Amino acid sequence: MAYNFDEIVDRRKTGAYKWSKYDPDVLPMFVADMDFRSPEPVIQALLKRVEHGVFGYEWPSDDLANIVCQRMQSEYHWRVTPEQVIFLPGLVSGLNLICRAIGKPGDSAVMLTPVYPPFLSAPVNQFMTASTAQLREVRKGQTLSYEIDFDAFEAAIKPNTSLFIHCHPHNPTGHEYTLAEMQRLAEVCLRHNVVILSDEIHCDLMMDGNRHSPMASLSPEIAGRCITLMAPSKTFNVPGLGCSFAIIQNPELHAAVKKSETGIIPHVNALGLTAAVAAYTHGGEWLAELRKYLTGNRDTLVDYITENMPGISTTVPEATYLAWLDCSKAGIPGNPHEFFLEKARVAMNDGPTFGPGGENFVRFNYGCSRAHMMQALEQMKTALDQMRRA
Repeated sequence: MAYNFDEIVDRRKTGAYKWSKYDPDVLPMFVADMDFRSPEPVIQALLKRVEHGVFGYEWPSDDLANIVCQRMQSEYHWRVTPEQVIFLPGLVSGLNLICRAIGKPGDSAVMLTPVYPPFLSAPVNQFMTASTAQLREVRKGQTLSYEIDFDAFEAAIKPNTSLFIHCHPHNPTGHEYTLAEMQRLAEVCLRHNVVILSDEIHCDLMMDGNRHSPMASLSPEIAGRCITLMAPSKTFNVPGLGCSFAIIQNPELHAAVKKSETGIIPHVNALGLTAAVAAYTHGGEWLAELRKYLTGNRDTLVDYITENMPGISTTVPEATYLAWLDCSKAGIPGNPHEFFLEKARVAMNDGPTFGPGGENFVRFNYGCSRAHMMQALEQMKTALDQMRRA
C-alpha cells in the first residue's frame, strides 16, 4: 500500500494548537506532533467506534494489554506481563505521577540536559527539585552529537535524590542511547538506590536501521528499579486521543504508582483505547514507510543547513523527528527563537526552555511534508541572508 506523506493536510480549522498559536502567516515547526494523517486502519477503527454512538467510561481491554506485551516481546525481546502494564492518559501526566509516587517533598530528581521541558517541571510540581547534568557536545563541522559526562551525572546525584528521569531516545538531541551508555547509567543509579523513570515515547521512530532497547530490558536487576513510559501517540500521530502506558515490573513500585494515581489520574478515553489497538495491530506497514520518509526529511534538512546556513549547526537524529539547531555562531542578535519568528515567520521551540545547554538553540520539527519543511528552511535562510547584508 502506498502512503502519501507529501499530502498537505489543513489543520488550522481543527483548533490544532500547533497551527493556531501564532498568526496565519507563521509556519509552525515546534510542537512535537506530526502533520501526517494517521494510518488508515486507525481512522477506520475510530469511525466504527463512533458509529456505535455511546461514549461512556471504558476500561482498557485484556486484548490491549496483551497486544502491548506481545509488542514488547516482538520488537525488543522484552518479556512483560499484562499485570505489569498501567494505562495512562498521557506521558506528561505519567512523569508527574511517578514523581508523586516515588519522590517525597524535598527529594531531587536528576536528568540529563538539554531535555524535554516537562522533565524539568514535573519534580517541581510535586515539591521536589530538579538536579541536572549537562550532556557534552561533540562537533564535526556543522553537525553535532552528544555524549554523557558520567562524572557530572554521578555528581548531580545527591543524598536526597530518589529518581533519575531518563529520556530515551533523547528529546531534543535525537540520540538513541547505546547498551553500554544505558548500562553505565543504570549502574550509577543502582549504586545510589535511585529509581529510573525511562520515558521512551519516541522508541518506534528509529532511523538508519537502528533498533531501540528499553532500559528495563537490560537485566532483571535494572528492571526491578525501572519504570518505563511508552505510547502509540508520537508513533502513529494520535497524541490528541490521550492513551499511553507505564510498564513496572517491581511489585512495590507498581503498587506505589497505582496508589498515587487514585483520584488524580483520569481513565483513558474510549477513542484513545480504540486507536491504540488498531495502531499496534495494523499500523506496521505505515510505520515502516513513515520511518523512510522521516529519514529523507532528516537527510534533506541536514544537507540544506550545511550547504546554505553557515553558522548554524544541527544534530543528525538517530530517532524522533526533531532536529536541535545551534545558532550561537550565526551572528543572530538576541534570542534565535524570537529572531526566526519575527524575521522568517517560522516558529520553533525556544532552546533555553530545555534547561542548561539550551542557550542559543532552537528545536525544529520535521514531522511534516517535505514541501512544508523546505519552505520553512528557505524562509530561515532568507532571514539570515538579509541580516548579514544589513
